[in-house]
Amino acid sequence: MPDVFASFSRLLDWRSILDVLLVAVVIYTLLRLFQGTQAVQLLRGVLIVALAIAMLSLVVDLPAFNWLLRNSVPMVFIAIPVIFQPELRRALERLGRSGPLLTRRGDTTNTQSLINEVVKTVDFLSQRRTGALIVFHGITGLGDVIERGVRIDGEVSFELLATIFFPNTALHDGAVIVRGDRVVAASCVLPLTDRELSDSQLGTRHRAAIGVTEESDALVVVVSEETGRISVARNGRIVRLDTNRLRAVLSDFYSVA
Repeated sequence: MPDVFASFSRLLDWRSILDVLLVAVVIYTLLRLFQGTQAVQLLRGVLIVALAIAMLSLVVDLPAFNWLLRNSVPMVFIAIPVIFQPELRRALERLGRSGPLLTRRGDTTNTQSLINEVVKTVDFLSQRRTGALIVFHGITGLGDVIERGVRIDGEVSFELLATIFFPNTALHDGAVIVRGDRVVAASCVLPLTDRELSDSQLGTRHRAAIGVTEESDALVVVVSEETGRISVARNGRIVRLDTNRLRAVLSDFYSVA
């Protein structure tokens, strides 16, 4: 028994421990990045197939089949970036974000005024069951989304937002992009998420809100046209809340003390 421990201690030095920890961190990070996406099911299927093939090759000697597997490995490594392109792009974008949105920190009075105007508008639209989609710009660029919309460049106010989302107006059907304290564009088309949503009451606006937050660090406020309920999406997830909670979420987003 002492010989076993001695052999184990010689093999397990600090480099081996560091090696195992790094592999564990990489695997954990990949699982966190792919969590809640279709890639999770795909990864599970790939792992099941890989384990089944490995067990088969160990139990039965199949030279031709083993040769095929060995020569298929390069093609698999080429196919992985293609299959997981959306998830890999999302992961690289998250890694490229440099922490807190320092550009959002500014005059506390102006920021609080902006939050008051947004909350007032959302409450007004919610009571009247008027659909709305408001995107708050983060670090990740949304230039392509803004270019597809109508340029506004107006100060955030209840009057402006309520007018944009008023039913049957030219700009009501689409998203409003807020950058800093300015409405930079309206009637913007957002990318829709590919995920299956378990809640049947989540419609196209909610899918668009989740879609743009999967690809950026933006925060999106949604008002349902059918129910008037308020939702907030961020990092690919969406939750329902009331106006008091909305105020807290916006204050946190804009880093108001």
